[in-house]
Amino acid sequence: MRPSILRRAVPASLVVLSLALAGCGGDDGEKKSGGGGDAPASATPTPPEPETWPLTGELTEGGAPAARKHPPYIVKIDNSAASNPQLGVGKADLVVEELVEGGITRLAVFYYQKLPDRVGPVRSMRLTDIGIAKPVNATIVTSGAATVTLNGLRKAGIKFLDMNNPNVVRVSDTSHDTLHSVMADLKKIGASARGSETRPGDYLPFGDTPLPAGAPATSVDVKLSTARTSSWTYDGAKYVLKNGYMADGDVFKPDTVIAATVRTTLAPYKDPVGSDVPVSHFEGKGKAVIFHGGQAIDVTWQKADEGAELTFTDAAGNPVEIPAGRTWLELVPGKGAVSPGAVSYR
Repeated sequence: MRPSILRRAVPASLVVLSLALAGCGGDDGEKKSGGGGDAPASATPTPPEPETWPLTGELTEGGAPAARKHPPYIVKIDNSAASNPQLGVGKADLVVEELVEGGITRLAVFYYQKLPDRVGPVRSMRLTDIGIAKPVNATIVTSGAATVTLNGLRKAGIKFLDMNNPNVVRVSDTSHDTLHSVMADLKKIGASARGSETRPGDYLPFGDTPLPAGAPATSVDVKLSTARTSSWTYDGAKYVLKNGYMADGDVFKPDTVIAATVRTTLAPYKDPVGSDVPVSHFEGKGKAVIFHGGQAIDVTWQKADEGAELTFTDAAGNPVEIPAGRTWLELVPGKGAVSPGAVSYR
């Protein structure tokens, strides 16, 4: 929390008294110097806390304010071979990977610090997105959603922009098929925002406290379904997704990868081809593994409700802080309505 400095007005009577006492100095009328006669030094004002970005915890350049007129945006991006190449992901602050129908996954890609002018392929929302977006009141950019999902998000107070917005459009440039051709211009969307300049709270518990010692882990496999395992390698500085679809030169390389096991149920509808639609509930508590600096740290994550602050604790119950930087968060299905996922590393 940023400290505030309270300044109290000095009563006029005290000012007069001070002047009177000042006029009653020593007998010789000379000013005293040195020794105990010195006036106490003025208290050093508390410097303001440095400005940091809410989705990365990184310092802003030159201490510039991190407040924006626009909210954080989440763009729902397809994460299958049909999305190749994904555009704009490399400019994101944070990415969440979630399970959808058919065993494939979808990305909830967060933007706040930088808003690229082309992001996609933009796809539809899921009820899972409530727990992802609500902690920072993010606005979701989407191609649409099923009626059940729309009702659920509206009830939860989640705002979204769909293809009724002139900056979320289908692009006919042959780079993708028709279904995967919707792109968003976040630069124009952000420029049209009419909110006051505010900074949302931090998405993760960023801090400078070193992570607990962990096991060596330079190769990581996060199994989200029988059809999707996200495979990561640590290159000595960042984590690289070996089986992603991001465009060359536009790759998101996180400083930290977090695999959090979450409760999973089924939505009360099926997709157009009759497949069950999973819902990952990003609330409550569960096990997680934090991968950072080539190590794996076992922790417990906790989130009191869908919009609450996310925290981590170690085996002794001590809070664990996330180093500043970009993060990829994997929502791994736990026991529930779908096959549970798994996390392995070496």
